[in-house]
This record gives sequence, structure tokens and C-alpha cells, in this order.
Amino acid sequence: MEKHSRIFVAGHSGLAGGAILRRLRVQGFDNLLLRGHQDLDLIDQVAVERFFETEKPEYVFLAAAKVGGIHANNIYPAEFLRDNLVIQTNVIHSAWKYGTSKLAFLGSSCIYPKHAAQPMAETELLTGPLEPTNEWYAIAKIAGIKQCQAYRRQYGFNAISLMPTNLYGPGDNFHLENSHVLPALIRKFHEARVTDSPEVVMWGTGTPKREFLHVDDLADAVVYLMQNYDAEEIINIGVGEDVSISELAHIVADTVGYSGKIVNDLTKPDGTPRKLMEVSRLHALGWKASIPLREGIASTYQWFLQHQDRFRA
Repeated sequence: MEKHSRIFVAGHSGLAGGAILRRLRVQGFDNLLLRGHQDLDLIDQVAVERFFETEKPEYVFLAAAKVGGIHANNIYPAEFLRDNLVIQTNVIHSAWKYGTSKLAFLGSSCIYPKHAAQPMAETELLTGPLEPTNEWYAIAKIAGIKQCQAYRRQYGFNAISLMPTNLYGPGDNFHLENSHVLPALIRKFHEARVTDSPEVVMWGTGTPKREFLHVDDLADAVVYLMQNYDAEEIINIGVGEDVSISELAHIVADTVGYSGKIVNDLTKPDGTPRKLMEVSRLHALGWKASIPLREGIASTYQWFLQHQDRFRA
């Protein structure tokens, strides 16, 4: 990418897309094509084609998606499957059709089987059943990977597929039910401290282990790979280290300053037992994460405090 290349960040108002936008601006890219949902509905095929035909972006970061945690996936399975399939199909097809030079598709670590070998290497894709609590989202993302590979094989379209681990950071969704685990914990422990609640209830046993990548690290990796990687094989983007949900809860409680009791609700599901990315392929390409978990949680909490009146509910 050149500094004046026409770059479209699909989903720039979301967590990942917003971080990619910040990274591009910091690096001096100044010809950014930005469209909010009210200006361009990516589910509208005609509107997407019209945008690509008119604007002809040279590079596309496809970070737009309907996302959420276990609860949201259980409640809205049809939307998680349908909306994500339609968004990525519209964008990838139009990018190819109207001459985009390169597209980076963002997937998710949930594409891997529930009982994939740990840490999860890229070769684990499609080797076993998915985690039932988020299979709708996972199937859509797997379809996106295969669409990128198919368009590369049939049309020579330069599309790469990048698989981030669990993300967190500024711009996250802090809804108590529809968010991912880390932002939900930040809000839950913050409100417990403010209200002087004697205990905080956690879903499940607290034993599942998760890997967390600061979204600014993700953005740095995605922009780096857009400029340094060209192949159909998927690439994991992660830290290569994980923590249990129980450990995470204690880190968040310490960060927030909550000293009450943490109680486990054993009637709630745990989800996948462990999700750790194997990132040797990423490291071999010359990129490693740089933001430690405690430091990242602390800065995310500060962002939350500064935006309580308008954070995404």
C-alpha cells in the first residue's frame, strides 16, 4: 500500500475496524474510504456494488461483522449466520469484481474445533466439531475463509485470511449480556465496586483458558500482513499465551479496585475448554504482540471510565 492508496476499512466503527483505522492514520495513510452503517449497509448487495463501482478501493480491510459472546450467539443464531454470510459475500465479491488489488478478511479463533489440539495451529481448521455455543458465527467465518481461497484460485484475487484470537481494548462493547468476557468483566467489577456489592457472580467454573490480544496489537499485525503476506493459507494472530477465566477475573478485580467475593454460577456454560493460538507462522513472518495483558486491561479500564456516558451498550 502507498500512503495515498484508496483504502476501505469495512466496519471502521467497530472494535477491530476502529483500531485498524487508527493504525493506518498513525502510519500516514490518508486516502481512507469510510462509510458508516447509515451510509452503506453491507447487507445490501446493490448498495455495496454501487460503492465499489464508484469508489474503486485499491485495498480492503474486511473487519465488519455481527459479533458477540456466548449469550448473544445462543439468542441470535440466525442473525449471526445470515448477517455475516451476507456481509462478507457482498464485500469480497464486489472487491474482486471492481478491481481491488488486495483484501484482508478477519476471521476468528472460534473457527477451530471445540477439542482442537492446543495450541491451535492453522492446520486444525475443519478437523472436528465446532463449539455449539458459537457455531453459527464460526460457520460463517469459515465460509469467508473459503470464499477468499476460492476467489484466489479461480480468479487470482489477492485475498488473505487472518484469524485473531480474543480481542479487547478501547472501543469495545461493555454490555453485560451481549459482550465478550473481558469487557463484561470490566463493567461488572466496576459496577460492583461503585455499588459496594459484596460479591460478583461469574458464569461457569472459571477453569476454561483464553488468550487475549489488545486490539491495537491486532491492528498493527493486520496492517503489517497486508503489506508483507500474500498466500491463501490462513494466519493466526495472537499472543501465544493464555490465562484461565478465574485468573482473568482476579486481574480485572485488582485493576478496578474491587475487593469483594467472586462466586461461580455452575449452572452457566463454560464454552470451549481452551483456546490458545499457535502463532509460530506469524512470528516467522516477522511480527509479535507487544502489549502485556495487565497493561492492556489497565488502559482499557481507563478508556471505559472516560466513555461511560456513551460506551456501546
